[in-house]
Amino acid sequence: MPMPFDFKFPDVGEGIAEGELVKWLVKEGEPVKQDQPLAEVETDKAVVEIPSPKSGIIGKLYFKAGDTVKVGQILVTIFEEGEKAAPAAEIKKPEIIAESRIKQKEEIKSEAPKKDAGAVVGVLEEAPEEIRPSGKLPEVIEQKAAKPLAMPSVRKIAEKLAIDLKRVVAATGAHGQITKSDVEKAAAQKEPEQQTIGLKVTKKYDMYGYLERVPLKGIRKSVALNMVKSKFTIPHVTHTEEADVTHLVEIRESLKELAREHGIHLTYLPFIIKAIIEGLKKYPYMNSTLDEQESEIILKKYYNIGLAVDVEGGLIVPVIKIADSKSIFELAKEIEIMANKAKERKLDLQDMKGGTFTITNVGSIGGIFATPIINYPEAAILAPGRIHERPVVKDSSIVIRKIMPLSLSFDHRIVDGAYAARFTNEIKTYLENPHLFLLEEK
Repeated sequence: MPMPFDFKFPDVGEGIAEGELVKWLVKEGEPVKQDQPLAEVETDKAVVEIPSPKSGIIGKLYFKAGDTVKVGQILVTIFEEGEKAAPAAEIKKPEIIAESRIKQKEEIKSEAPKKDAGAVVGVLEEAPEEIRPSGKLPEVIEQKAAKPLAMPSVRKIAEKLAIDLKRVVAATGAHGQITKSDVEKAAAQKEPEQQTIGLKVTKKYDMYGYLERVPLKGIRKSVALNMVKSKFTIPHVTHTEEADVTHLVEIRESLKELAREHGIHLTYLPFIIKAIIEGLKKYPYMNSTLDEQESEIILKKYYNIGLAVDVEGGLIVPVIKIADSKSIFELAKEIEIMANKAKERKLDLQDMKGGTFTITNVGSIGGIFATPIINYPEAAILAPGRIHERPVVKDSSIVIRKIMPLSLSFDHRIVDGAYAARFTNEIKTYLENPHLFLLEEK
């Protein structure tokens, strides 16, 4: 006889523990084919589609949009094609079924005749079969004597009402048992300030005005966890520098029209990526990770550059793979594609893995200097600031130049300040002389 299939939420990526259900793509009672998308779930900063493991009829959807689903929890029940699906109300999660069985046992116990154990302390509670005590009866009586007599259902009520059964002196049940009414009476007699014990109090206002509470979930929760892990694992140091990018601004302006003809929006990021890669080639420890268990620094022989993209709810970091093999225009095109996919939540998990170095472009919003947090477990992150005009002394004359601030945070376990400063100077050299890597492309 065919049995309903309970499809549990799978681990859709490395270390995934939970996800937020964005929306269902099927309805209860609908037929579904194998590999047909069942739902969209946001996890590890990406929205992924969960495919059906088999064909059949959707019997029960256990979560609604906005719910957090943990790996291993039943997501949906699927019936065989042609099998009659039970009404949704009759399909219960395993934990719900278990609770109902416990309640049934309690009801049977409460309805069963009371058995007098013949002891002056009153009636003994029967233990569940699987943990029924063995040994001499007097020893059991002695163990139970210090414990208030009450049925399990009464104990649950007392727990919910935060009532200590040892303090209930007026037990009206047979042989001194505490009843449900005894617990409720004790709860009614509690002082107002005591009644809040064990209850969750959510304030809607404080002494200054009203409050709004926003759940920490989805991208924001993922960002929070990653930032804490990075900040409390890596000893951060931030080094700052300025680059005169007057010539870079001129080159970018001269290439904008050509890029537009190819359907490309040319920003400064491709040039910054090129400069960073040249720096990483000369200072490889900036392109590494630290294996703490093996006490080894792992130098990456490839250059995958992550770009922090500002989206609603947090930051997403898509990665430009093998960036050193791509031209300025190719980088510009891929940056645009990745940024759009990030904002539309269309990134695949692999789009965000494999990074060796990250850029967080605060300058596009208007920042000058920053102290960016490293994208763990990488060794460093660069925050280019807003390009601005400033009078500077050049060849004994005061001239107006275009200045780009640079903020580099690095892992002080892997490199020292002098090494990081030299790396930043290398980036500065290429930004101030962009013809160096433009010539290399030809």
